[in-house]
Amino acid sequence: MNQFKHTQLIKALAVQHGFDFCGIAEAKELTEDAFRLEQWLAKGFHGDMQYMEKHFDLRINPKKLVPGAKSVITFLKNYSPEQEQPIGFPKIAKYAYGQDYHEVIKLSLNQMLDDLRHKIGPIEGRGFVDSAPVLERSWAWLSGAGWIGKNGNLIQPKKGSFFFIASLIVDLECVYDQPIAKDYCGTCTKCIDACPTQAILPNKTIEANHCISYYTIELKKQQIETDSDRSYQDWAFGCDICQDVCPWNRFSHPHQESKFKPIEGLLTMSKDAWLQMEETSFKARFKQSPLLRSKLNGIKRNIDYLKNQEQ
Repeated sequence: MNQFKHTQLIKALAVQHGFDFCGIAEAKELTEDAFRLEQWLAKGFHGDMQYMEKHFDLRINPKKLVPGAKSVITFLKNYSPEQEQPIGFPKIAKYAYGQDYHEVIKLSLNQMLDDLRHKIGPIEGRGFVDSAPVLERSWAWLSGAGWIGKNGNLIQPKKGSFFFIASLIVDLECVYDQPIAKDYCGTCTKCIDACPTQAILPNKTIEANHCISYYTIELKKQQIETDSDRSYQDWAFGCDICQDVCPWNRFSHPHQESKFKPIEGLLTMSKDAWLQMEETSFKARFKQSPLLRSKLNGIKRNIDYLKNQEQ
């Protein structure tokens, strides 16, 4: 089977497995991204996310993740919800409304790889869903999925940014897509202006250790230091502000993945309900949810911070 047929097969299977986009880039070392990542880490913008410092060589070179790799296949899966969270409740980032996307998408990637092996024969390959040292957004851009916005998110033309990004690194040669050369953000600064913690810097740089998502998910300290100038605008887990204000997300349409539908009652849980919840109940109710990442103690810490801001 030749490169063209490999590409046709991969993109046809992507549709069958429920992905909303599939693009392919040549596997190569990301030298420019390596420089930017080094600078970002050197400035301490990753905060306490020490894992970002590890496996640097793997992050920039897919051939060290999959020996003999020739192609990096990028998939996007829409998670824009049909319903918005009602006003007046602790806010949950849209990506965490339903089941953990890592598990949902990883299953699809594994099935995809099995199908490719069945159709083509022995293939070396690995699937990644935001859980290994892979620069997903860079590969998504190289594969023509969209451009990187000022808020650091991948934005698809006329579709927006509410997409999960997954990668499949394989030793197949394919016909490669071309990146979108133009930055369609133009002079718009809505995301920068809307960020309440000023985490979005010039040149598409995110000072992650100032980001609400970092404080409510990644930060492992028992308490969040009280800062009267830092408003979390009632976000208890993650934050969607810079995406919600993006004009391109007016083109977003509701996803069709049943596993991403909101867990029953999640969007209308009050602060007191969260604080009164017990560990056994939390684990049973959210056993397949991204909320497990913060653990119940982490969410209660966030709720306490929000209540203190009300005083």
